[in-house]
Amino acid sequence: MTNSEHDWPQKTREFHNHHFDSTIWNDFDFRDDDIVVATWGKAGTTWVQQIIAQLLFDGAEDLETAEMSPWMDLRIPPKEVKLSAVAAQTHRRFLKTHLPVDALVFSPQAKYVYIGRDARDVLWSQYNHHVNANENWYAALNDTPGRVGPSIGKPCDSIVQYWSTWIERDGYPWWPFWENVRTWWDVKDLPNVHLLHFANLKEDMPGEIRRLAAFLDIPISEERWADILLHCSFDHMKEHGAKTVPLGGAFWEGGAKTFINKGINGRWRDQLSDTDSKAYEQRAIHELGGQCAHWLATGENV
Repeated sequence: MTNSEHDWPQKTREFHNHHFDSTIWNDFDFRDDDIVVATWGKAGTTWVQQIIAQLLFDGAEDLETAEMSPWMDLRIPPKEVKLSAVAAQTHRRFLKTHLPVDALVFSPQAKYVYIGRDARDVLWSQYNHHVNANENWYAALNDTPGRVGPSIGKPCDSIVQYWSTWIERDGYPWWPFWENVRTWWDVKDLPNVHLLHFANLKEDMPGEIRRLAAFLDIPISEERWADILLHCSFDHMKEHGAKTVPLGGAFWEGGAKTFINKGINGRWRDQLSDTDSKAYEQRAIHELGGQCAHWLATGENV
């Protein structure tokens, strides 16, 4: 099929809260080779941004990945500042979003990479992100001009209670979870959309990197392959996190090493009851359908 024969997604709404200003995409001037990395959050976003940076720059040391690959729909700094900075970039751009598809302006020429992860693993990582946020983080999100809706407060002490509230109120206090996964799953068969899964990256990072490079039409420099793998390893990213995480980790107690936390799955198993886990699994099937729910839980297509 040609581009003209596809039913391309259309933007149908704006999304605003303490984090988001989706209107930035209305004013964004796409280039044909742009790359957009998308997740709900805490599914390996920073990891995949680092992988793409390493592919584009042949395994270079100490790339300023966070600066090179901004979160576009984060409302800080204001979109005028961000759009100007991105327009000035001369390398192939790779940008981040946490929006559902229907709140984006979707380019048929750009390449989109969506990363999935079991919601329980997402939430355990998100709790670490939230509980270690410092006062500068709260001030930036709550007290700067442009916030729409309620502020974001501090998390409760119990991660199990945090999970219960998050699942019962669909992503609270962040943003809706199910629609994010659902909208990206719905466009997975478009020729410019590639689904990745955190578990598969953990299981076979070299293979997943090669598949991603092929999708993005980036030739791999084999003589630099060992450096690419080294710089994309969890230990290297944690040690050099100031280069790869937003603002060098300045918004979190402990800095970048806190932002890049454990990088493992299954921490919820010792804390969630079997009843709670089974209830979540049934909810996932109800919200996403059996095939998508299975992929989200395992990374396996059925």
